[in-house]
Amino acid sequence: MGKEPEDTIASRISRVLADRIVRGELGAGLRLRQDHIAEEFGTSHVPVREAFRRLEAQGLAISEPRRGVRVASFDLKEVREVAEMRAALEVLALRHAAPHLTAAILDSAEEAAREGDAAADVHAWEEANRRFHRIILSPCNMQRLLTAIDDLHAASARFLFSAWRSGWEKRTDHDHRAIVMALRQGRTDDAAAILETHVQWIGRAPRSGPTREAFAIVG
Repeated sequence: MGKEPEDTIASRISRVLADRIVRGELGAGLRLRQDHIAEEFGTSHVPVREAFRRLEAQGLAISEPRRGVRVASFDLKEVREVAEMRAALEVLALRHAAPHLTAAILDSAEEAAREGDAAADVHAWEEANRRFHRIILSPCNMQRLLTAIDDLHAASARFLFSAWRSGWEKRTDHDHRAIVMALRQGRTDDAAAILETHVQWIGRAPRSGPTREAFAIVG
């Protein structure tokens, strides 16, 4: 069996570490040790360093002189920045995707919305929510734009999982339904306006719990 190329290994390592960070398994400020990760994945330090660079580009890790690479922290200001960026980029993608959206694609989006409403926990909801957005945006065929949006969705998911470690409440996402309806009727401007407002709600206000302040996150 051939040896796995270093760029493929780096990709795999960055995906696994990103998932652990997003899910909260690797907490903010935790040092990411090159030697431990290289040992876990059975590889040299080269692809691990490349994986770290990818995590930094996604805003999930930070490199500090003499302190090494650590899991990046986040605050409400950053949550709002991600929301603003997602709103702008997703509206751009939707406008380019709209002419290519078929009834079948919109049926798939509606199914993803239903799965989100039925989700029993935050991870299932986030997966369905991300799939909904990806379905309606992917037909823009602008790969660099879609990659940037994917990175921002990962950041959103991290905030979401932080806010909803327990006590997940099922919700009906009326915005998703309204977006699909507008797109079915060819009202791209209305769909874009709903999407922009929908995404900007992320982190708009903290939600209070008995023991914590957490971010109110939809989108």
